[in-house]
Amino acid sequence: MTPRERAEQREDKFLHPMATRSAATRGRERPEDRCTVRMEFQRDRDRIVHSKSFRRLSRKTQVFLNPDGDHYRTRMTHTLEVTQIARTIARALHLNEDLVEAIALGHDLGHTPFGHSGEAVLNKVSRNGFHHAVQSLRVVEHVENSGEGLNLTEEVRDGILRHTKGKGPILTRNPDALPATLEGQIVRLSDILAYVNHDLEDALRANLLSEADIPPEVVRHLGATHRERIGNLILSVIETTDLEREPLVLLSDAAHETLVLLRNYLYEHCYDHPTVRVEFEKAERLLRDLWTIFSEKRQWTGLEGEFTEEKLVDYLAGMTDRYAIRKWESLFVPQSWFVKA
Repeated sequence: MTPRERAEQREDKFLHPMATRSAATRGRERPEDRCTVRMEFQRDRDRIVHSKSFRRLSRKTQVFLNPDGDHYRTRMTHTLEVTQIARTIARALHLNEDLVEAIALGHDLGHTPFGHSGEAVLNKVSRNGFHHAVQSLRVVEHVENSGEGLNLTEEVRDGILRHTKGKGPILTRNPDALPATLEGQIVRLSDILAYVNHDLEDALRANLLSEADIPPEVVRHLGATHRERIGNLILSVIETTDLEREPLVLLSDAAHETLVLLRNYLYEHCYDHPTVRVEFEKAERLLRDLWTIFSEKRQWTGLEGEFTEEKLVDYLAGMTDRYAIRKWESLFVPQSWFVKA
């Protein structure tokens, strides 16, 4: 018996009956021989961690553009916090931690530079529109590995595509809006548990908000500190979810209402804050300039391959904040002429 087969036996014995088993995966688009050591969702996790798009998350905006401060979140640290929260919930519910981890680590691979401002620009200028969850799926299917993709399992790809909520319902019973697995549902919920709390903490650090500005209902129901709020929300998920009664990952009514309140508060007082908005507007103009110059010239600068709009979207969405700024400067800022004597 191989190490993988022994691990699959342990997994089958330990996991909840409704958990997704690695051995029962719906498979990959291109069939592969199974690894003798790692289970299938472990392999997916490893492929994501070793990908170029994953490494670039460390230089992509979460809320504050291209931050110089060492302690502000980036898209990478957001991803890691989502993963930590999701694994904690999955372990408590006896669901598949490897699947949860793979989905969480890959859920934002398609995010643009400059956060949702970059996403808004590409959605406006591209004929096919743009959404970061769809782009994340495209990254793992067609962009990574020199265009061959990572060939991930169907469960991981489904969780990546269906993780997002935007301003829509946090909880839903609509099967078309939910991931196909309970593990995907965990990541979908963990995403918002992470970002409303760490974005609030970053806004406090940036002096956009003060502790006194936090809605009293949030303090009363979730706690006065970042640690308390995260802990109470995780506990609410674990205590409210009853898989014997219903195959849904849930929050208590009080926690859900407070989470909606906090999300709405952040949209109004943080994400649309004038200090944040003015930098987003600069970023939007920058990306529009890059889109325009590449579209008009119909050629790549320093890149190979035939020009298509789809490839241009891949190129711009894959940029880090820093790379996009440097590319814009190289194309639009006059360079001093220098000739060696």
